[in-house]
Formats: sequence, structure tokens, C-alpha cells
Amino acid sequence: MNGSAVSTPPSSDPRRDAILRHARSHFMSVGYAATRIEPIAREANVSTATLYTYFAGKADLFDAVIDDAATDFIAHMQGVKSVSGSAREQLVLFAETYGTFMGDPFVRSVFRLVMAERPRFKGVAMRFYEVGRQNFGAVLIDALQALCRSGQLKIEHPSWAASQLLGMVEHPVFFVSLVTGDEVKTQRSVPEIAADAVETFLSRYGVPGVSRPEPGPGPAGAVALKP
Repeated sequence: MNGSAVSTPPSSDPRRDAILRHARSHFMSVGYAATRIEPIAREANVSTATLYTYFAGKADLFDAVIDDAATDFIAHMQGVKSVSGSAREQLVLFAETYGTFMGDPFVRSVFRLVMAERPRFKGVAMRFYEVGRQNFGAVLIDALQALCRSGQLKIEHPSWAASQLLGMVEHPVFFVSLVTGDEVKTQRSVPEIAADAVETFLSRYGVPGVSRPEPGPGPAGAVALKP
């Protein structure tokens, strides 16, 4: 994947893995219409007939490539599902992980490919969307609800709040580059973007003295956390 931070462990079938890997490269480089089966088979060191034993045709291969990429995405986000700590610690970890993921050029390439081919592959696009909804949005909503139950956050609509936090991270690391073709780069690092997003989020939904600091005695601007 040429430097991508997203990767999936190989399956038990190296030939299928090779076909998917080279097909992914072709689809992302030239799009669906211009991709040809023969070069993929040649680069994967299999015959065209062998490739067709795995995939019925180019459409079936495209389906498999996008599903394989979605599996990559799921594996990459597993680390944020079982975290502990304060609201700030949990949300910063999630935001940094999500920001690193969404800022990966490979991820943007897959999104561009899915968006471009959506009219032809609506079912594939919807499955891809569901992967994101269940493994990013739903995970964050569950975490927000748990933090509300623990008294660290006060949120009336967790799904709305989740969208707001995701949006603050997505815009600088994903959408700007998605639209500009990676020509415009954000000047802030992912950790800086995550920290700013979480501070803004906690100023809206945090419980004073629990998840965010309150003004306390001392010099101007000093803050203190309640026990």
C-alpha cells in the first residue's frame, strides 16, 4: 500500500491476497473503467484463468477489493474500543487514532474510488458506509454514553455530539485533502488537531470539575480540578 498505515494480516491464500493487492493498486490508480484483468493477473503471478477461479469478473473483483479495504479499516480502529481513563484521555485517544486513520492517503484514495463508482456499485458503497458507521460512529457513541453514565459528560443527543467531534477531526485531516487532491496540507499535527477538538468538545459537554477544569484560586488564568 505504499507507505499506508493501514494494513491487514495476510489470509491463508497468498494468491488471493496478491490478486487483491494488485487489483487495489490498479483500481485506485486508474479507476474502475480503465482497469484491466490481464495486468493484475500478471503482476500477481497467476494466470488469468486462475484469477477467474477466485473472482467471476471485474465487478466481483472490485467488490472484493472494497470489502478488503473495509476490513483493513475495522482492524485499524480496534484499539479504541477498549480504553479506560478520564473523558479527556479517552476522547483524545479516539480523536488521534481517528485523525491518523482519516489522514492516511490510502484511506482517502479508497474513499475517492468508492465515491466515483457509487452510481455503478451502490450496494458496495452502502456496505462501505455501514462499516464506517458501525466501527467509528457507533464506537464513539457508546463511549460517550458510558462517560455520561459515569457523570463525566452531559449530553442530550450522543449521536449529534459524536458527529460534532468527528467533524472537527475530519475536516482538517480528510476533507481538505480529499477536495484539493492533497495539494493543501494542514499546518497542525494530528495530535494538535485532536487536542483542540476534544477541548472544544469538553467545553460544550464536559461536567465542570470532573471532565474539564474550572477556574480556581490563584494567578489569573490558573485552573484547578475538583477532587
